[in-house]
Amino acid sequence: MSAIKTEKTEFRGWENCYRVSNGIIEFIATSDVGPRIISLSFVGQKNLFHVYEDMAGRAGDSKWCIFGGHRLWHSPEDKARTYELDNCPIEVEQLPDGLFLRQPVEPRAGIQKTLEITMDPSLARLRLVHRLKNNNLWRVELAAWALSVMEQGGFAVIPLPRRHHPDYLLPNRSLTLWPYTDMRDERYLWGKDFVLLRHSSGGNPTKVGIYTDEEWCAYYLAPHLLIKRFVFARGESYPDFDCSVEAYTNSDMLELETLSPLKTIEPGTDLVHEEWWELHDGLELGFSEEEIRAKVVPLIG
Repeated sequence: MSAIKTEKTEFRGWENCYRVSNGIIEFIATSDVGPRIISLSFVGQKNLFHVYEDMAGRAGDSKWCIFGGHRLWHSPEDKARTYELDNCPIEVEQLPDGLFLRQPVEPRAGIQKTLEITMDPSLARLRLVHRLKNNNLWRVELAAWALSVMEQGGFAVIPLPRRHHPDYLLPNRSLTLWPYTDMRDERYLWGKDFVLLRHSSGGNPTKVGIYTDEEWCAYYLAPHLLIKRFVFARGESYPDFDCSVEAYTNSDMLELETLSPLKTIEPGTDLVHEEWWELHDGLELGFSEEEIRAKVVPLIG
C-alpha cells in the first residue's frame, strides 16, 4: 500500500503550495490564492489542468483572475456575486490523506468557500468536498459549481440520460445553449448517447449544459482520462434551465463543470457538493461514440 505524502513546495511562481501524492498520482494546491487545485497528474507526468502563463504565480490582483486549475464557484452566474476575488491567501490544514482549504468570507456575497481533498492511499482516486457557507443574516439561494480548467488538446465526454418512458412517448433530455454557442461548430459531436466537445487552439468560446442523471463526465487528454463522478438529485431543480453538467471551451482551455441542485441556504449553514475523481493512464481514445462505449463505459462500472 502506498503511503500518502504531503510536502510544501513552489509551483509556477506560487511560493506556498502543497503537493500531495500516493506514489501513483499527485495534486498541488496553493495557499497564495484560492481555494484552488492548480495541478493534477500521474507522478512525473503532465499536468491535466491548464495554467494561464500570464497569471501563474500572481496574487493580490484587484480584478478576478482565472489562473487555471480546479476552483469552486456559486451559480447562477452573476457578475457581482460570482466573480468575487479569490486572489488572496487562504488557510490550509494538512490532513492525513489530503488537504482542507478555507477561503476568507467573500465581502460582497457573504459566502465562504472551503474545499476538502482526500486521496485514496493505493488507487488513482480523489474525493472532493465543496462547501459554500452562508455567513449572511438572511437566506441565500444558490448552487455549488465545481469547475475544472483542463489542459489544451483534449475533449470532454458528457453522457446523455438513458432512462426513458417505456413507449418513448415523453422526452428525457434537454440541452442548454449560451448566446455564443453555434450548434454547427465542428468541435461538437451531438451523439445518441453522448455529447463530445473538444478543445481547439483556434476556437471561439462555446458552451453547452446538459441535464443528465448518469452521475459522471470525463476529459480525455491522451493518454490520460479523468472521470469526474457526482450524485444526481432526482426531482430537484438545477441552475441554467436544469443543468447538472456543463462544458465550456475557448482557444485557451476547456472547462468541465458539475453543479449541485439549487438550494436555499439558511444563515450559518452550508451547501455541500461532492465529486469523486479517478485517473486512467495509457488510453488511446478516438473522438467517437463507438470509442466511448468501448473504452470509457466499461470503466464507469
